[in-house]
Amino acid sequence: MKNTPLTEKHIALGAKMAPFAGYNMPISYTGIQEEHHTVRNGVGVFDVSHMGEFIVKGKQALELIQHITTNDASKLGVGQAQYSSLPNDKGGIIDDLLVYRLPEDDCAEGERAYMLVVNASNIEKDWNWVNAHLEPTAEFVRGFDTRVINISDQTSLIAVQGPKALQTLQPLTGIDLGRIKYYNFAKGKFAGFDNVIVSATGYTGAGGFEIYVDNKNAAAIWDAVFESGKTLGIAPIGLGARDTLRLEMGFCLYGNDINETTSPLEAGLGWITKLAKSSFIGKPIFEAQKAAGVSRKLVGFVLEDRRIPRHDYEILDAQGQVIGIVTSGSQSPTLGKPIGMGYVKTEFAGTGTEIFISISGKSLPATVVKMPFLHQS
Repeated sequence: MKNTPLTEKHIALGAKMAPFAGYNMPISYTGIQEEHHTVRNGVGVFDVSHMGEFIVKGKQALELIQHITTNDASKLGVGQAQYSSLPNDKGGIIDDLLVYRLPEDDCAEGERAYMLVVNASNIEKDWNWVNAHLEPTAEFVRGFDTRVINISDQTSLIAVQGPKALQTLQPLTGIDLGRIKYYNFAKGKFAGFDNVIVSATGYTGAGGFEIYVDNKNAAAIWDAVFESGKTLGIAPIGLGARDTLRLEMGFCLYGNDINETTSPLEAGLGWITKLAKSSFIGKPIFEAQKAAGVSRKLVGFVLEDRRIPRHDYEILDAQGQVIGIVTSGSQSPTLGKPIGMGYVKTEFAGTGTEIFISISGKSLPATVVKMPFLHQS
């Protein structure tokens, strides 16, 4: 297993550690429910340094990104980010990712710079996929005048999330964090270190920032953040609460809710699949799906029973016929009831539809709801 530059911090704090995507990661400290509420109501800090980062730089950096991602990166100005996906040539999803348009301070004339932030479990796969498309193709006979640099092993990522995140972080920087809009970022001095990216993004739905730093500075920045937030009830948060927080928002988890066999249109990600782009991998498949409609859709549901739906549990109709499969499920700390996500046949995807989850041989009633779950009462 790999360690992050902050692993010793987690161990010293008494974290329950476990393998995740090849890394030794903190799952919880004081308990998932308590950590979840800390983020929803105050401020919590995650070590997500296992995530991958690729720099894409060159005269045709945009053209490459347009070709390999579903969203429209041409809309990005410097200091902006977008959620996107890497489609395969069969209509599935290789990975979901963030695309950042970086300042071009160290670029040659006519070049652009981007950063792709990918899931930890997919770093090697994504790296190989991106580089494979640098080579000439029938469409791009000369390939792309672009270079790709893997900075994953040199980069740490600290997520400071919750309604008190701004109050915690502002004393550490001259950047006016309050002026950074959602899915925008700034690069500058933070906690005494230069060239830190502070991004108004996150995977919790609780607001806050993600901080990209050099590995050698990660521990010092971690300490500075905790010192700044000590009067605000700041606490370290593990991956367990990260999962319940993202599920309450209906955010997809790669490997659970989306994978190489799921279409972004099936997964409710049509909004990041820009068919108006001239060309990108998988576009003809997605055009056909949009025209004909998809046969299954990812939905959110709430159980009436107290038992928790788990990944791969069957979803049934009233007659007991299998109509889908659960992809994610948990007890919602905020709602106090079990919630889940799963794929069902399209005719069962409407809000308010009654479905049943097969748990231990019993068919437990559930209702399809509109996500995010936090809007449910």
